[in-house]
Amino acid sequence: MRFLKFLLLFVSLNAFAQQGGMWIPSLLEGMNENEMTSLGSKLTAKDIYDVNNSCLKDAIGHFNGGCTSEVISPKGLILTNHHCGFSQIQSHSSLENDYLKHGFWAKNFQEELPNNGLFIEFIVSIHDVTNDVLAAINDNMIEKEKQSVIDKTSNGILKTWPKETWQDAKIKSFYKGNQYFLFVTERFDDIRLVGAPPTSIGKFGSDTDNWVFPRHTGDFALFRIYADANNRPAKYSENNKPYTPKHYLPISLDGVEEGDFTMVFGFPGTTNEYLPAVAIEHITEAYNPTNIAIREAALKVIDEKMKANDEVRIKYASKQARIANAWKKWIGENLGIEKSNAVEKRRAFEATFTKALKEKGLEKKYGDILPEFDRLYKEFEPVNIKRRNFIEIFLTTNELMQMTFRTYQIVEAINNNPNVFEPAKADLTARLKGIHKNYNVDVDRGVFNSVMPLYTNHVDASIYDKTAFTDLDSALKLLEGTPEDVLKNINNDAAYQYAKPLIDEFFNVIDKEFQQKNEPITALQTRYMTALMKALPNARYFPDANSTLRVTYGQVRGYSPRDAVYYNHVSYLDGVIEKYIPEDYEFDVPQKLRELYAAKDYGQYADTNGKVPVCFLGTNHTTGGNSGSPAIDAHGNLVGLNFDRVWEGTMSDMNYDPEICRNIMVDVRYILFIIDKYAGAKHLIDEMELVHPKR
Repeated sequence: MRFLKFLLLFVSLNAFAQQGGMWIPSLLEGMNENEMTSLGSKLTAKDIYDVNNSCLKDAIGHFNGGCTSEVISPKGLILTNHHCGFSQIQSHSSLENDYLKHGFWAKNFQEELPNNGLFIEFIVSIHDVTNDVLAAINDNMIEKEKQSVIDKTSNGILKTWPKETWQDAKIKSFYKGNQYFLFVTERFDDIRLVGAPPTSIGKFGSDTDNWVFPRHTGDFALFRIYADANNRPAKYSENNKPYTPKHYLPISLDGVEEGDFTMVFGFPGTTNEYLPAVAIEHITEAYNPTNIAIREAALKVIDEKMKANDEVRIKYASKQARIANAWKKWIGENLGIEKSNAVEKRRAFEATFTKALKEKGLEKKYGDILPEFDRLYKEFEPVNIKRRNFIEIFLTTNELMQMTFRTYQIVEAINNNPNVFEPAKADLTARLKGIHKNYNVDVDRGVFNSVMPLYTNHVDASIYDKTAFTDLDSALKLLEGTPEDVLKNINNDAAYQYAKPLIDEFFNVIDKEFQQKNEPITALQTRYMTALMKALPNARYFPDANSTLRVTYGQVRGYSPRDAVYYNHVSYLDGVIEKYIPEDYEFDVPQKLRELYAAKDYGQYADTNGKVPVCFLGTNHTTGGNSGSPAIDAHGNLVGLNFDRVWEGTMSDMNYDPEICRNIMVDVRYILFIIDKYAGAKHLIDEMELVHPKR
């Protein structure tokens, strides 16, 4: 365990040392700083992370816990992706004010729209607390004992850690439980919608272009942080003022060229770069295909209904995007793993690891790891697939089953403790109202008929004609009366009667077996990480993503996805017009944008060749959670907005390959062009600091 003292001091560089990796911003001095300089960066480690002075990390916010955002003006103006703010844009939309279709632009502070539940969190400081967290751990403990001690110790550290009253703190695990960092944070809850382009710009290309290049999507939206009179976090109030940030990003008008340095700063969600080959095989050959099939069946129904009805289109826009995103990502992930020969390469690496164990006399201690992985995954595969298929149907694609699932949880809570009846009833009421806000029974029935046969042979769509759950008023009536009345009403409902045996099986059989068989795999993965670093101490190890603040650096680069095909590093507005299909839900182009293109009315936002750049590619190692992350140039200026990866490179969560892994960014000049020339929101441009670092 004490090998951690040199964990972050590896000095050996491999062929791709300058590409790949999601690095902790407080630990950039030394190797990372030197690598960034060699790639063209003019930034120091303290420019990026500094506790005592304003720095880049002060402009980077965790957007609603799932995306990234950045401050781009001294008045707390926030930039993130259109798809990150999609549910907020949708929630403010109606047939009368269709902000999804027409866009939204507040003309002043008073017109900016508040968003209940939306928050942005900033990192104040980062601290290594590994020695304290692991002080009481020993090798004789089983995994549950270790985790219990770690949780107890971590809670004790958090209780006494010095911070301001409006700040919070959390401890996160790194290197599969071999290292721990504490993050002091500030969370702002008054976040208001400022501007969003129409979906025909913000989601241009929709499912067809998702995860692919060339891309022509203006995937951005603007929000603003509001704070109290002392510039501190506060709940929504009309008295709150625009937040004055510690730092905001100047915006470069000079654009990017191939080979330019790029740094993506954000909150990547989850990666698993150190999985054994057998795990990658399991995911791509067994686990992914079944889930792809379920989502594909659901999307076929939803897409047809959305095209036929505007009301359905508005209601299901966010759901459809969420379902489609992972569906296509998993397909690309499988293709990338196959194309890059990832499994074969991982097995070759494992042979090197096994040889190193023998050479260092570690075979007796760690030689069982790889054979044990093979045995455990063989047992784990069926239950892992069954469990995920259940989640896909009952929590992701079908809303009637989701309502029965949530109801089941409440019923179980009441059965176990009658005293929780009132709060449980309130919780279920809120969930039902949330689902019904954007619910259409015909769509949901179609989804049920399509996805349920992929899970069970017992499919009974007649429950839609008998259940109370498909209508909000009748669903809420189930919850009227005494606890006994409510339980009786629920248990007599046709949909609940249908779903209950399946949910019972999930909780009492499937999930229990999953936890039982996943626990030793998790423990073995921790041992494997330890063994790797001891057997191959000169290899390069970066911590997997875990939704904490990270830096990934690289360069602007095109790529060749297959034989005789090469994608340039940049796409242009010309490509938007080339793809234009009138009235098509994916490729329609607003008339105003077509007029600007025809007149070549580009203002100061054209490239040196007179074209408006839309998107560009980089070698930055990104994943989910990096959506909305700023692309920062060598001088610390904003040049783009990260929003996607190329299809062939989505496997970078398990296997980063610098030959084909690319992240896709909206060129900031396209964003400014849309705000200024298309939307006429020049007042927002005037807030920003526009610079020319290359002149």
